[in-house]
Amino acid sequence: MTATFEHIRPSACPACNVAPAAEHLAELPKEAALMLSLPGIHCAGCISGVERALLAVPGVTEARVNLTLRRAAVQAGQAVSAEMLCTALARAGYEAHELDPGVLATTTADRQGRDLLMRLAVAFFAMMNVMLLSVAVWSGADGVTRDMMHWISAAIAIPAVIFSGRPFYASAWGALRAWRLNMDVPITLAIVLAVGTSLYETMHSGHHAYFDAAIALCTFLLAGRYLDHRTRASARSAAQELAALEVPRALRITDGAEETVAVADLRVGDVVRVKPGGRIPVDGRVLSGQSEIDRSLMTGESLPAFAGEGTLVSAGEVNLTGPLSITVTAAGQDTALHRIADLVAVAEAGRGNYTSLADQAAKLYAPGVHILSVLAAVGWWLYTQDLRIALNIAAAVLIITCPCALGLAVPAVTTAASGRLFRKGLLIKNGTALERLAEVDTVVFDKTGTLTTGAPTPLTLADLTGDGARVALALAQASAHPLSQSLARALSARGTRPAHVTDLAEVPGFGVQGIWQGQLVRLGRAAWVGAEATGDTASFLSLGDGAPMAIPFADSLREGAADLVAALQAQGKRVILVSGDTEAAVTRFAQTIGITEVTAEALPQDKAALVADLAAQGAKVLMVGDGLNDTAALAGAHVSISPASALDAARSASDMVLMGKSLAPIADAMRTATSARARIRENFTIATVYNVLAVPLAVAGLCSPLIAALAMSSSSITVGLNALRLR
Repeated sequence: MTATFEHIRPSACPACNVAPAAEHLAELPKEAALMLSLPGIHCAGCISGVERALLAVPGVTEARVNLTLRRAAVQAGQAVSAEMLCTALARAGYEAHELDPGVLATTTADRQGRDLLMRLAVAFFAMMNVMLLSVAVWSGADGVTRDMMHWISAAIAIPAVIFSGRPFYASAWGALRAWRLNMDVPITLAIVLAVGTSLYETMHSGHHAYFDAAIALCTFLLAGRYLDHRTRASARSAAQELAALEVPRALRITDGAEETVAVADLRVGDVVRVKPGGRIPVDGRVLSGQSEIDRSLMTGESLPAFAGEGTLVSAGEVNLTGPLSITVTAAGQDTALHRIADLVAVAEAGRGNYTSLADQAAKLYAPGVHILSVLAAVGWWLYTQDLRIALNIAAAVLIITCPCALGLAVPAVTTAASGRLFRKGLLIKNGTALERLAEVDTVVFDKTGTLTTGAPTPLTLADLTGDGARVALALAQASAHPLSQSLARALSARGTRPAHVTDLAEVPGFGVQGIWQGQLVRLGRAAWVGAEATGDTASFLSLGDGAPMAIPFADSLREGAADLVAALQAQGKRVILVSGDTEAAVTRFAQTIGITEVTAEALPQDKAALVADLAAQGAKVLMVGDGLNDTAALAGAHVSISPASALDAARSASDMVLMGKSLAPIADAMRTATSARARIRENFTIATVYNVLAVPLAVAGLCSPLIAALAMSSSSITVGLNALRLR
């Protein structure tokens, strides 16, 4: 469904339709007086357009746009309100919503990624230097020269290992404190043993030191950790995004006077006023006024609904055409919007229980490695009564069995697969998304804005010619209704020029009217212009006493939608369509695209319940949706995908984001996920076979820690090359 009503305004940037996403070079300001969500921007041209429009508002001193987050941070004087900025952007052709900067963190800094990259750089630099020193020892250096090389290697390797290996040490310590084992425990032990035995050998003028093995371990494992990090996008909480979407301020009417107050200060029974174009801040009942409400955020309905006295409205809905006075029935944490955020938070927590293939391997691998190393050390000490030899062999066993290949098995594959899918227009945000996608057997689609474009367009204008077309264009240009705006674009593209219509006025909830050549002309609802409703989506035009003309509209199919549904059904997947639209509209659409299982008029909690019920039946569900009413279902699904045009919260709840307009990459992602899972299993097999062959040699004392490190590196390189086959 369409999470926004971007079809109300024409795009101010035609390049948005074709240009690839480009990141703004500048960071958002650290503190911003106002924060806006910009769901419709797609390219670098939009950035400059939005910033120009904002800076043109008197009182705005600074405006910065971040394309990845689709937000604008604005520094402005106290006289500048969010409504003024949203209005200015609407005039420029950009949709904007206010966000609460107190709820949503604005920083985009990737501290964890920078930290890993810094540690990897230090480890790599140290490894190269220690390897150069080791060449001298391998070439036959002896006596004082050998000892000097070992001490210099120690001076380089020990600080580097302490600094670079911190992520492993912290993880291992956390696991041991909880009385459990993970992959980082044998890694830490291998590094500590390699450094400890090397230092002991150096202090006693031994022939061999293994500082190069210790720092090489750090380097390879940090590379795997960084690759794993890079497969993940900024995985912000969707629940936090929803909380930020709540309107922070409202116009309260007290004794006939308006005052701006924080929404948190509103109480049940208060009366608030919502101006045209504003987002409703509370749940309530319309006290006075008539308008049309865009409910696509909450229900997925593609067309605005009439709102008059007594109509129930919800926070997050958008008032389109006329001012409304609303009696508050729920505010803040009691609103439907906040309940959806709670649903999403629960679903996000549940998804975190998924156990990846690497984690499953770690449960078996880590205990076995420790037991084997201890047995080797005890056996050799009993046999030789030489602790030095026993520790050397224990270190060799830990190094040769070090889960470097296993650590690289998953991130190497996911990085290769992510690169392939990114080139095809699909961004993977979650490290386990491909594994989960390969398990999918059921696909649930939202309709409006997902399988369709979310922008109704006239079916035909063949009968709308001459004066009728010119009058219709003049009336349509005077209205903010989505159908009117769509009609205006279509007529303008055909070269039609508007007629001279005077006294233009929009009648909230009904349509727009004016005077043309002394006659009353109207464009709007059937009953208002004196026509009979057809049951289809249509706007009606009346010219004076003439018979009204119906102008039918239809939501166009998104590129690649029909082929995707057919491909999924050919693969044996169960395909379900769920939408907040009416039963008739959803059923008619399902027939055109070939989907037999349909759920219509679904509320957000209904969509989440459907996904939960399917999961309870053992189904692995892929949810594809784009709006606020899909967010809980997206977060609760086994794996989820949303288009780039989706609401911020929907994109945050999703594991993957479609960067382009076509749905075709989803079919390729399904095939790639299956291949990636096969490659991961192959990598585990390679690592296992390597250990089966290499471990007996280490236990038998035939591998020094240095040879063990070389063998470990060979297995890691093999795993990486196997992963590259995906590209």
